[in-house]
Amino acid sequence: METAFTRLVGVRCPIVQTGMGWVAGPRLVSAVANAGALGVLASATMTVDGLREAIREVKSRTDAPFGVNLRADARDAGDRVRVMVDEGVRVASFALAPSRELIAELKESGVVVIPSVGARRHAEKVVAWGADAVLVQGGEGGGHTGEVATTVLLPQVVDAVDVPVVAAGGFFDGRGLVAALAYGAAGVAMGTRFLLTSDSTVPDAVKARYLAATVRDVTVTRAVDGLPHRMLRTELVESLERSGRVRALSRAVRHAARFRRLSGLGWGEMVREGLALRHGKDLSWSQVLLAANTPMLLRSAMVDGRTDLGVMAAGQVAGVIEDLPSCAELVERLLDEARAAVGALPVSGGSGVA
Repeated sequence: METAFTRLVGVRCPIVQTGMGWVAGPRLVSAVANAGALGVLASATMTVDGLREAIREVKSRTDAPFGVNLRADARDAGDRVRVMVDEGVRVASFALAPSRELIAELKESGVVVIPSVGARRHAEKVVAWGADAVLVQGGEGGGHTGEVATTVLLPQVVDAVDVPVVAAGGFFDGRGLVAALAYGAAGVAMGTRFLLTSDSTVPDAVKARYLAATVRDVTVTRAVDGLPHRMLRTELVESLERSGRVRALSRAVRHAARFRRLSGLGWGEMVREGLALRHGKDLSWSQVLLAANTPMLLRSAMVDGRTDLGVMAAGQVAGVIEDLPSCAELVERLLDEARAAVGALPVSGGSGVA
């Protein structure tokens, strides 16, 4: 299924697996790439050396193109870009808008730049700076999210920019792919759907928790880090929402200490990162600490399998997903469903669309 996006990045299918921290590792990314879609490594939870190792592992498993997701505000973003360029990574994606200079550096090295955006004006800005495509996430998407639904946000962005647009937030089957293409997108991106595959390294107990969820079990909360965050409603989330400031601060300090040991960051670095996150936002200090070490909360669930101690980012589609196919099975299923959906459209006659 060829689109402007598949031509841009060199994949067979207009489908992207998003860069989910602790989830989008070499095994999942290579499985997605081998299935013909674009797999994206999540680098924010890796050291620079760990990123290089992960890239090389993906390359040992597949010859297909893949990408790396970067934090544009990371102090070592330049080092990570150099690793990507040295290792021949085809695509760079960003959760936050990269600077004009970072986009230029990547493009000069032949890397395709695809920032994620949550508003029309953000898309216009990064495209003016040279972005090759944009990924548009509506409010249905997991993790940090906005308030505007994909069906409203997507056509705004498609009408505003002249580069391929990838739609994210609320996609899990071939009907959604066709709908996105009808809106003018050149593909779809999915996180939760790829998390819930047999190729995902997420522990079985965590996958079972996702599969048991209904759409009412997926919530948006500010209790974790002060920003709107879509995730499964768990005991931890409910506890954070009930906690007073003293109890929340104590919990945050404990999590911060664990993240410090894991990441190797000094307390000074964590405080500076927390201050940067607090700037311009009405966050309590407990939220600042939690925001600085949210990766630790994700790791507790996604790596350690502790659904009681971790958070589980989830798109609303978690409430309608019921199985764990392989990535190859999932991609082929989506393409078959898309073809069937197109074939079933009433394109002429009767009360159908002419």
